[in-house]
Amino acid sequence: MSITTYDQKLFADACQKIVAKERETNGIGTLKEKTMHAVLKNFYEPDISHQEIKVGRFVADILRDDEIIEIQTRSFNAMRKKLSVFLEKYPVTIVYPIPHNKWLYWIDEDTGEVSKKRKSPKTGTFFDAFIELYKISMFLSNPNLHICLVLVDMEEYRLLNGWNETRKKGSSRYDRIPVALHDELYIDGGKDYALLLPHNLPETFTSKDLAKCAKIPLRLAQTTLTVLKRTGAVEEIGKNGRCILYKR
Repeated sequence: MSITTYDQKLFADACQKIVAKERETNGIGTLKEKTMHAVLKNFYEPDISHQEIKVGRFVADILRDDEIIEIQTRSFNAMRKKLSVFLEKYPVTIVYPIPHNKWLYWIDEDTGEVSKKRKSPKTGTFFDAFIELYKISMFLSNPNLHICLVLVDMEEYRLLNGWNETRKKGSSRYDRIPVALHDELYIDGGKDYALLLPHNLPETFTSKDLAKCAKIPLRLAQTTLTVLKRTGAVEEIGKNGRCILYKR
């Protein structure tokens, strides 16, 4: 799905609304709800009467027109019990934000000092979602489940509480502040996952071919193909030497 100028404006409005609330409470991350989650929830459903709706023993982020939208910023494995309940009664769309361009800030817990921002060298892609999708691969063939991947430019604040000399290794993420909407991909299910395969991928291919064409690490390519195989988007057809051979 292509992002329009109007979509970007609505997203900017949602960012401004949530960040303004945080400023009223004297700083980032002071709301009970993390900023990224709050912004996306208000972007996809501005009407608060449709937000935080109890469904059985769980609470849905958004429930409108007999459809649930769940904003999941991390740890898809934590959704399994909730999905088991929701998918029996409702279509469910999982919205997953992926950092596209990211700027890092470091917070010194002792002094409260915040560092100058530094741009991360990594540029996120839709493929980054497959690590999380793998954790719920048992649900991906359910016709009631849909996935919305969102590439977001963001600022990330981390605490200087790591274990090495710089206190950055193993540090804790404090909050992520979205600043712009870059792109969005809606996966209705099943073979829609094949939309992610690069156009220059050969008709038959291995995980190494995917890694090269998509410019992603081999391990991520292997995880991606495991997920795509389970959804029926690709088919395993044999081996090329020691490598598994796939086709679309």
